[in-house]
Amino acid sequence: MDLRSTTQIGQLHSAAKPLKGFSSAGVIEIVEDWRSNSYRAVYTVRPAGAVYVLHCFEKKSQRGIETPKREMDLIRARLKEAEAQALGVLR
Repeated sequence: MDLRSTTQIGQLHSAAKPLKGFSSAGVIEIVEDWRSNSYRAVYTVRPAGAVYVLHCFEKKSQRGIETPKREMDLIRARLKEAEAQALGVLR
């Protein structure tokens, strides 16, 4: 089963886990390693039961597994936009 179909029926993909710092917002991260590089996709199914892809990026930091601050800031901003759009504030 692929990511889209598991998410649409309310299940987590086997490679998905909650992104630290967003526990109450339902922000999910998927990490995939390929050819010695690490890629991440971050999404939420809140609000309104839709799937909002917030950010996809290659993790380049050599300092452990922590997501860089600039990436976290972008995810936070996009989450706010998704919430506003779901409430009809943005079009």
